Amino acid sequence: MRKVFYLVLSLVIASCTSNKELQEKLAFIDVTKEYPEKKIELTDIADVSYLHLYSKTDDYLYKGSIDYVTENNIIVIDRSQNSVLFFSKEGNPKSRFNRRGQGPEEYSDAASLMYDEANDEVFVSPDFSNHIMVYSSLGEFKRKINLPQVNVNGQMALFDDVSILVYDNTKLWQSIMQSNPPEEFNLIEQTIDSVFFLISKLDGTVLDYISLPNKNIDLSYTDLNSVFTGQVSYGRVRKSADGLLLYNPESDTVFHYSKEKHLTPYMHKKPILSSQTSMTVMDICMDAGKYQFIAVYPYRETGKSPTPKYYMRNKATGELFRQKITLSDFEGKELYINPRLLNYYEHAYHFELDFAELEEAYYKNKLSGKLKELVASLLEDEESNNVFVFADFY
Repeated sequence: MRKVFYLVLSLVIASCTSNKELQEKLAFIDVTKEYPEKKIELTDIADVSYLHLYSKTDDYLYKGSIDYVTENNIIVIDRSQNSVLFFSKEGNPKSRFNRRGQGPEEYSDAASLMYDEANDEVFVSPDFSNHIMVYSSLGEFKRKINLPQVNVNGQMALFDDVSILVYDNTKLWQSIMQSNPPEEFNLIEQTIDSVFFLISKLDGTVLDYISLPNKNIDLSYTDLNSVFTGQVSYGRVRKSADGLLLYNPESDTVFHYSKEKHLTPYMHKKPILSSQTSMTVMDICMDAGKYQFIAVYPYRETGKSPTPKYYMRNKATGELFRQKITLSDFEGKELYINPRLLNYYEHAYHFELDFAELEEAYYKNKLSGKLKELVASLLEDEESNNVFVFADFY
């Protein structure tokens, strides 16, 4: 009996030691530290190109921004009309469609989309809905995917050839709405007790459930007049080179979900969150090229949404510093990478430059190189779309 006890004890100690060693080796950010700011020229860490989405007709003018990018296509949702616009990688219009309506082959709105280029399938997700509509890039209806339950402002990513990973935001949304001033509010019935799961790309059948730690700490904030309670829209799903990064900000740890469906810790934050102390919350991170990009939200001021701070971590050296990214073709311009904003490709990121700002900079002689050439070619167009800076990290 004593031998059995010592065996169990040794296994427990070995397990604790193993977990401690894993935690020490894991990349982390200590939010109690003041990391130095470091100036990084974007062209030193990424291949940079400039793009203007041309609108030779009013059909390709839009309100919104780039929603999805693939190897050969750039896709935009025109938020004013809920139209889906396709452009080439050179910025030329390719196709567009608008299937908004109440019919069985139409969508009520286009809140978000994903594009499977190999199969020419556009997955359009209406907000507050229990389905995804699938079309070709020309707008031909292909099928309707029924979700297992209503998904409110959730996040999704194409996972492999047969499945989509879904983050379901409904439970969080309902808890926030119940905290707001009394209005008529109907709870949405939930049939799945998991916020991360895989569904079939064909019919929405649930293929797998993914369980992440969640301490259920309240991360909401209330405005100055105590009128409305809200929460930062933290990134929960992000593509990586060989799978996905998944995250519950309440748990302090980002997890990697491999293509073989293995879940392992990837990065964590120190100190751990506690509802008893003032909180600083880490958002999901982005792994691109030689760096990891991180954002944190300090909950220090009441009555307003927390203001993010942006960091970079050198994967080879472990050096961590505040972002100050510059662009050599735009004198005085500073850029910041927010890892939760874009989720179409694991290595790429884009920045949007307001055309009015570019025009002013042009006349003040603050532009140079290819950016200056592009802006000069657009000055006579009274209704130019904005210019995008694409960064492909190496």
